Amino acid sequence: MLPYLDELKQLNLPSKQYAIFGSGPLAIRGIREARDVDVLIKKDLWDSLSKIYPPNEKGNGLLIGHVELFSKWEPFDVNVDELIDSAEMIEGLPFVRMEYVIEWKKHVGRDKDKKDLELIEEFFKAKKA
Repeated sequence: MLPYLDELKQLNLPSKQYAIFGSGPLAIRGIREARDVDVLIKKDLWDSLSKIYPPNEKGNGLLIGHVELFSKWEPFDVNVDELIDSAEMIEGLPFVRMEYVIEWKKHVGRDKDKKDLELIEEFFKAKKA
């Protein structure tokens, strides 16, 4: 389950300027639940929204209700525009493609990422069966 999609939709972000990432691509597929909505946004959108909304606790994103907006996918050095431009539409919303999520989780390698990778593998095995 992916909570707070209604909050994201109410932001009315311009299409092709954002994509849901983090645990969102897992939650929308029912792989595991998410506690918030993490959204990558393009730099121009970041520049305009950062003048209006406060930074999150870590200072690396913007917090609007339960939606966190980021212009970078740290500590991953990737082209954010490419991630957004190649996003997969699910239920009318753009999601970062799973191959990028998998690559990021392997790169970061935290315990929770390792668990997510196991869940993703189980999901795709079950989908093939």
